[in-house]
Amino acid sequence: MRRWGWVLAIIFAVACGAARAQWETESSGTTADLRGIDNVGGGVAWASGTNGTVLRTEDGGYLWQTCSVQPGAEHLDFRGVQAFDANTAIVMSSGKGDLSRLYKTTDGCQTWKLVFTNPDKDGFWDAIAFVLAPTGRADRTTTLQGLVIGDPVDGVFPRFISKDGDHWTRLDGGEAGLPSAKEGEGLFAASNSSLILTAGWGQLFVTGGASGSRSRLLSEYVKHDPHVSWKYVGGDIPLDTGESAGAFSVATSYSFAPNSLTKEIAAQSREGPRVYYFPSNATCIAVGGDYNKPSRASGTAAISLDGGLHWHPPQTPPHGYRSAVAYDAASKTWITVGPNGTDVSTDDGKNWRALHPDSALHEADDADKNWNALSLPFVVGPHGRIGKLNAKALAH
Repeated sequence: MRRWGWVLAIIFAVACGAARAQWETESSGTTADLRGIDNVGGGVAWASGTNGTVLRTEDGGYLWQTCSVQPGAEHLDFRGVQAFDANTAIVMSSGKGDLSRLYKTTDGCQTWKLVFTNPDKDGFWDAIAFVLAPTGRADRTTTLQGLVIGDPVDGVFPRFISKDGDHWTRLDGGEAGLPSAKEGEGLFAASNSSLILTAGWGQLFVTGGASGSRSRLLSEYVKHDPHVSWKYVGGDIPLDTGESAGAFSVATSYSFAPNSLTKEIAAQSREGPRVYYFPSNATCIAVGGDYNKPSRASGTAAISLDGGLHWHPPQTPPHGYRSAVAYDAASKTWITVGPNGTDVSTDDGKNWRALHPDSALHEADDADKNWNALSLPFVVGPHGRIGKLNAKALAH
């Protein structure tokens, strides 16, 4: 969605007595507003942002390399990045029409290739996601699956898929049908976290805007039409409503690890995986609110206990508009942030409490504010800010 005006904040901590927000600030070597971050693991992470900025680290954030980009991309706004290893990554720019593009590198960002440009002149891309999906074969191999989604065009949400990151195809819906949009409904490209993709093309995305917020779920659990075995269904999300309000981010605590799904997916079809949808018992949390009213606490979070079909508000909401949410499985902690602060929940989103900087740890007074996106343990924000979670924050 084109209107999202705030650079946002995300801080992570674990509650143990007094909760602490423990971040180690790193030097990025750039003043760009960083809006995308993807932690690959093994010390490798990639970040992206305004003015065609792409960064890469191979040593856990001690040194961030500024990548050169292809001529013509210097002024693009890279709001999403998906990385696969130290050499391979895809960045997504957001903008009207052909300003929404995908670039790919396979040599550690020495060179880039333009692999796809938005074919819709009135389109606007909001999120990109990739997963490794089991093939269902006995050798337990995996295959790459990628999805890009954007604001509505002609009343439906356009989706583009890829099996290698190089070749992209528009989804025409098939028997699932196209995910339709209400008047004034759209997505927010604030943190590249309004979409979850699972193995076998299972999809969940959350929307906002003047018509309210909804979850759109590719599901086999609800069959409205006996002639359609699976389709996009959704539930209303009780978040703030308005042109600058709605759901900005969604996360789930359910693990979609490829290896653990191989047998289950293989059992669906002898020819390989068909679709892996969200389990009916998956806990999901959506966050948002109104970015023009960042201190208003009402309508800032919602909980689903059935994989995104039905939503209800928390007992104690986050303390303001929030743009991103994440779940740390090791500590069973949910984290959400926005321009005025950070909140955590240890009871699956029922109650949220604010985190504040700890002077004993020499944290800055605004350490809990004004970041943009998260891929644990990294966080990025405006003016080239990058932070990394202090490992001690996970100690109970």
